[in-house]
Amino acid sequence: MNAPVGYVLAVGVAAIPTWSAVAPLRGPWVLGRLSFRLSLAINELPFVGLAWLLASTLLAAAQGDLASPAAWTVCGAAVLTSAGLAIVARRGLLAGKAVENALVEALGEVPGPPCGLPLARIVFRPFFVRRRDVERVADIAYGPAGERNRLDVYRHRSRPHGGPVLVYFHGGGFVGGRKDKEARPLLYRLAGQGWVCVSANYRLRPDADFPDHLVDAKKVIAWMREHGDEYGADPSTLFVAGSSAGGHLASMAALTPCDPAFQPGFETADTSVSGAISLYGYHGGLDGEVDSPSSPVSYLRPDAPPFFVAHGTADSLVPVEDTRLFVDRLRSVSVNPVVYAELPGAQHSFDLFHSLRFEAVINGIEAFTTWARSDPPDRAAAAT
Repeated sequence: MNAPVGYVLAVGVAAIPTWSAVAPLRGPWVLGRLSFRLSLAINELPFVGLAWLLASTLLAAAQGDLASPAAWTVCGAAVLTSAGLAIVARRGLLAGKAVENALVEALGEVPGPPCGLPLARIVFRPFFVRRRDVERVADIAYGPAGERNRLDVYRHRSRPHGGPVLVYFHGGGFVGGRKDKEARPLLYRLAGQGWVCVSANYRLRPDADFPDHLVDAKKVIAWMREHGDEYGADPSTLFVAGSSAGGHLASMAALTPCDPAFQPGFETADTSVSGAISLYGYHGGLDGEVDSPSSPVSYLRPDAPPFFVAHGTADSLVPVEDTRLFVDRLRSVSVNPVVYAELPGAQHSFDLFHSLRFEAVINGIEAFTTWARSDPPDRAAAAT
């Protein structure tokens, strides 16, 4: 008697992504991208995978489909896959310690009270990123480039005044992406605490190239400085953040404050930032070279603002070694702290859901921004 086809397919749907997450494919770019695609969701949602396997096995048992040796072989594969998902979940849990150690190493302590993980949301509602107490004001124009010059504002529904600002840029390799995809758990969390958060589109290749993307990023910062008070913000405290290509933009914007070469037509605008946050960011040049006019490494400076950088050890699109190089070079130049959290087992795009890993990173970002917003004497005390 053969194994039931439906049960085989159900186990395979979980098994292939799981083992791609446990042991990512290495080698050529095509293999790395395949590994990323296969493991993207399961690497952050192991509890969903476990629920899927449990439900599939119980259904097969209820239908009497576990009566043959072949079916029990498939059941054994389900058990092994569950073990793989346990490994994935454990790696996610390790992110909290990695972030905590990074904060202590760079700042001397973890600022603010310790934050826990919203386990019920992580296990039962990982896909639901919106919050009832936060409103999104969508598709506000900040420039003349149509859809690519639009931004969304996230703010608390009570519309408090004087909130700090987070400006966020999406990923997509400068050829794709959109403002309402990545890092939304971060945007909603901060907005729920009184921040005013902005997520912006920017021009993409092939219609635009360096420095057009950076010019757009600076336009967003300048726009927020001019209009932030209309949305309840205090734009004198402004952090810039981004994921992947957006991490590149955030780093470039932080390292080139008020540079007229990247601010055509708004040369006098204040585009300085209080700190920068790069999530699985690319920090090389758009031509593929590290030391390039389009690389953040070429703009390192002693007065660089504080940085928070998080990258996964299993990232198959942007190697973690590249981010280590950027962090080491920045630390060798900057007088301000560089928090670097290397996340065990994390792939690219770990910021899409409420996961063990990303919630720990958000806790770290909250601690980092708390430190950066404190008075200089408080900073000095924390660093000793």
